[in-house]
Amino acid sequence: MMVSTKGRYALRIMIDLAEHRSEGYVPLKETADRQEISEKYLESILKVLVKNKMLEGLRGKGGGYRLTKSPDQYTAGSILRLTEVSLAPVSCLEPDRPACPRMAICQTLPMWQGLNKLINDYLDGITLADLMQQTQQRGGDYVI
Repeated sequence: MMVSTKGRYALRIMIDLAEHRSEGYVPLKETADRQEISEKYLESILKVLVKNKMLEGLRGKGGGYRLTKSPDQYTAGSILRLTEVSLAPVSCLEPDRPACPRMAICQTLPMWQGLNKLINDYLDGITLADLMQQTQQRGGDYVI
């Protein structure tokens, strides 16, 4: 599993919006500037997050984006599953993939299933609130 820039940026965007949620709708340009992400690329990520009801957007003056829930209700896993093709460590465990003809006799399958469970459980155990707290403790310097 390799997390793409899209997944890493989605986490950064969500943390940024969580940190600025008291401001209401946060303009795209402000988030793009703070996170040093091109507005065009940021827009493509935001579309995915809005479509999946992680965020809501408002057009026009005073518009922007904001979280639909509190930061403790979002997990890193739920965000990454929207932006990544898969979090599976091997292709045979990817969702919507045809069953591997060797699954019944594969001696390594239980190991890969265990790793897949560890990855998902770990990422589902980390909330935006947790990530916000970590960055505040370190003074706001974070790299994802």
